[in-house]
Amino acid sequence: MAVLLPTLAVKHVTDITPEMLHAMKVKGMILDVDNTLSRHGCPIPFEGSIEWTHEMRAAGIKVIIVSNNFKKRVSEFAAKYDLPYLYRAFKPLPKGYKQAMHYLHLPPKEIVVVGDQIFTDVLGANAAGMKSILLTPKDMEHSFSFRVRRKIESPIRRRIHRKGIYQYTKSDHKMHRHHRDDDRK
Repeated sequence: MAVLLPTLAVKHVTDITPEMLHAMKVKGMILDVDNTLSRHGCPIPFEGSIEWTHEMRAAGIKVIIVSNNFKKRVSEFAAKYDLPYLYRAFKPLPKGYKQAMHYLHLPPKEIVVVGDQIFTDVLGANAAGMKSILLTPKDMEHSFSFRVRRKIESPIRRRIHRKGIYQYTKSDHKMHRHHRDDDRK
């Protein structure tokens, strides 16, 4: 079961700070696209995510996009972020992770994989000896295979919260405060 647990979990990619990564002794980051930088299949980046990648690079973090998606989807997205990319990576298999590691010129222990899926992003990172940050998906995909995977992920995500791996951030506090305000009405 430990192979399915991330190093850390946060709500949004923009909740990750350079300080978090430096504390994890990370110098490189592998980003997924769907439900990490944008909604699944959507051409529009999440608000603030492009600026966030600039902030990461300014802090000395090397960044690459690694996706199981097709070249057209990944290349168009990478161009918006001005980032290198690998497509059809076949995550969680090690090939894409090894290619990214060679591109970043870093050992696996200095790389973190950021994504929203336990059975691709987290499992692949752990198998490759890399750290991982699991995100909360903003969208639920509609295909049958995604719905099955999300259902299987549910007890693992609950365990992540119980074990204290989930790090509450500003976006969680804003949402919690918003819900409390709604309760008072």
